[in-house]
Amino acid sequence: MKVCQFTSVHPYKDTRIFLKQCATLVSKGYEVHLVAPDAPDQVINGIHLHSVASSSGGRLSRMTKTVWAVYQKVKALDADIYHFHDPELLPLGLILRLNGRKVIYDSHEDVPRDILMKTWIPALLRSIISRVYEVFENFASKRMSYVISATPFIQKRFAKITPHSKAVNNYPILDELDYGNSDWGQKERAVTYVGSITAVRGIAEMVKAIGKTDAKLLLGGKFSPPQLREETITLPGWERVEVLGQISRTEIARIFSLSRAGLVLLHPGPNHTDAQPNKLFEYMSAGIPVIGSNFPLWKEIIEGNNCGLCVDPLDPASIAKAITWLMDHPSEARSMGENGRKAVQENYNWEAEGKTLIAIYEGLGV
Repeated sequence: MKVCQFTSVHPYKDTRIFLKQCATLVSKGYEVHLVAPDAPDQVINGIHLHSVASSSGGRLSRMTKTVWAVYQKVKALDADIYHFHDPELLPLGLILRLNGRKVIYDSHEDVPRDILMKTWIPALLRSIISRVYEVFENFASKRMSYVISATPFIQKRFAKITPHSKAVNNYPILDELDYGNSDWGQKERAVTYVGSITAVRGIAEMVKAIGKTDAKLLLGGKFSPPQLREETITLPGWERVEVLGQISRTEIARIFSLSRAGLVLLHPGPNHTDAQPNKLFEYMSAGIPVIGSNFPLWKEIIEGNNCGLCVDPLDPASIAKAITWLMDHPSEARSMGENGRKAVQENYNWEAEGKTLIAIYEGLGV
């Protein structure tokens, strides 16, 4: 069976798309094609990659020129099942459905609520755009062959729209981030954050917090927008930050192995409090404690599995207190890391979610 996954936003090596979904489909004998911006036109790990040029003209250009280029590629591939990952591709999904194709919409976020947090949209327009988009997304989703959601919270919404929907959680691949460093005494007196570096993901609070400790922050990823870096380097605590830049999955595993905790400190917001950030589970998978935002759902996961500490993400002093406690209590920190690792092995792993994905594909009956 020929499958075409496509995206106009994500890099071709996106963890959820390339490393998890496409790789799982290949392992089950599917012929898998992936259309993505700036992908090499070659076969990697059995996945046939097809490139479209990424847009340098901003969001409007991407949502028109890049989307059109994606459509030309996916139409030419003539696949049995199409599976897309960006809300801006919903019109293409509708066109493919009108042509009698099996189409899966993979919703990574609660987009209507996410729109309410977009600072680049004028505040007065956000609620209007959010409502209009939700009406359109509901209309389009009803007409998809299947809707996959990245979290149970997102799935609850789509379950009211279509019976052909299910959550495929973005949990980590077992053993990918287990670097084998069980000697806690060899770890650095450091915490880590690796991911997109933005204001709402708590970069200012992380830097201010680390400045109140004798630890350091291992910081990996790209600043978004780029000018945010210039603002951040002026903050007290920046001298304790080690900037790593964009790093590979292998390097991420190594950085986690050096760290005594991982930070995931999203600010409160309509698309954050019920999110299940992949980073949280990756820290758990790597066997290091989590210092996370004190949202009820996150407390249920972190404190419920005794694998870290929950703090007020807007309070650097509270974050610093948690960092210092884990630095000064290595035995307890190690136990928390082991608890998180065990929880991933038993409940929060991609191997189980991959079976759900395959069952969805088989159920489409192509």
